[in-house]
Amino acid sequence: MHTSPIVISTRESDKKKQKLHQSPRLELSRSPRRALHCTRKQSSEPWRRRARGGVRSRSAPPAWAAGLRGGGRLVGIMDSSRSRSAAATEAAEAEAAGWVTVEEWAGSSAAALSRTAVLTASPSSSLASRRFGSRWGRVGGRLLGAFVPEGFPGSVTPDYVPFQMWDTLQGLSTYIRAMLSTQALLGAIGVGEKSATVIGATFQWFLRDLTGMLGGILFTFYQGSNLDSNAKMWRLVADFMNDLGMLMDLLSPLFPSSLIVIMCLGSLSRSFTGVASGATRAALTQHFALANNAADISAKEGSQETLATMLGMGLGMLLAHVTRGHAFGVWVSFLSLTIFHMYANYKAVQSLSLTTLNYERSSIMLQYFMDNGEENYFLLDKGGSVHIFIHKQAAATDILMSFIHGLVLAHLMQKSKSGHAEARQWIDEKYNTFISKLQVEGYSTERLLSHSIVWRAHWVHGPSEEKLE
Repeated sequence: MHTSPIVISTRESDKKKQKLHQSPRLELSRSPRRALHCTRKQSSEPWRRRARGGVRSRSAPPAWAAGLRGGGRLVGIMDSSRSRSAAATEAAEAEAAGWVTVEEWAGSSAAALSRTAVLTASPSSSLASRRFGSRWGRVGGRLLGAFVPEGFPGSVTPDYVPFQMWDTLQGLSTYIRAMLSTQALLGAIGVGEKSATVIGATFQWFLRDLTGMLGGILFTFYQGSNLDSNAKMWRLVADFMNDLGMLMDLLSPLFPSSLIVIMCLGSLSRSFTGVASGATRAALTQHFALANNAADISAKEGSQETLATMLGMGLGMLLAHVTRGHAFGVWVSFLSLTIFHMYANYKAVQSLSLTTLNYERSSIMLQYFMDNGEENYFLLDKGGSVHIFIHKQAAATDILMSFIHGLVLAHLMQKSKSGHAEARQWIDEKYNTFISKLQVEGYSTERLLSHSIVWRAHWVHGPSEEKLE
């Protein structure tokens, strides 16, 4: 969840300052293969460098590096290709360099770091460590790292948090209802009755699972390629089918003569849920992954779902125990949780701001552009003058464009009686180039310095046969 850049600083005594300023510069970096590596650059500056993990060596570097680990230990890494004598020589040189301070920095991103620990090593091999922040804060941060992606919140989209919140609530209600529906289904197939046989219950359960498997394959065959293009819709459909399947299980004890049919229909409904929910979840995970961290988001979503499952199962067992033998209480609880489940799903889907284009979003954007995409001004030439009408929603850039457009039209009107078509063509083809050249020369093109425009207009348009009221 956190990155941990490290600052390494060394100081010499007053007698060694001149030699220190001629010492090499150390850069720290992280490598997936090693905890610490060393890069060496010549510099006349004192040794002080920030990095994310360790020290790397390219040409004749020292074979030791320092890093901070969990117990405040100073960890050194020796290059296996170096001989023991060379390593001992370099260790002696490192000890002669003075004392070393290692600082641990942590945060959600490189722009939001805070110092969490400092470790100091002296030539006499004494170590001194100091940690910043409360112990409970560090423990809470580690626990949170099991449920949110690394780099949170900067590594996910802004709609990740509201979606996960509502998604967790709807999942919690699902697991609570699952205990009620499962209890009803087990009672329907004869669990607890002396007349029921093991082979009969096993066969009924086999038919139930077989129907669900076949239904999932058929649903994938007909709709599998369309799920990611309509992730929001299929997300709602998946949860509605899940609710329908649970309702079938709860109804099964009321119709013993049609038990097999009802069980198979409920399993078939839930099979649609499994396929649609899994496919749409994959599409949403790709949407949330700002840092190409889809796998991390998926793993942490699994942790969140596991926690919600355990909590939901516990509450479901408690509710099943309380409502045992009270059919009215079971139905009231189930229907109330179902209504909340659908509401939570709607809020979760509503919080999403998908940036991919599909048929529906493309149609909506096109309609909006056709209704609002025209210039927020229009020109009228009358009596040798050009009148500019500014729309009430016009921005500063629209006012600048309308003024340039009016100047072009006025210039063209000196050559011909009407130059609207030519002026429109000039704006379409050359306006952006004109503005770019002004910006290159250093002019500000964000707005037009003119008298305050306190009068604005609003207009509508349509086919010529329509009449305006």
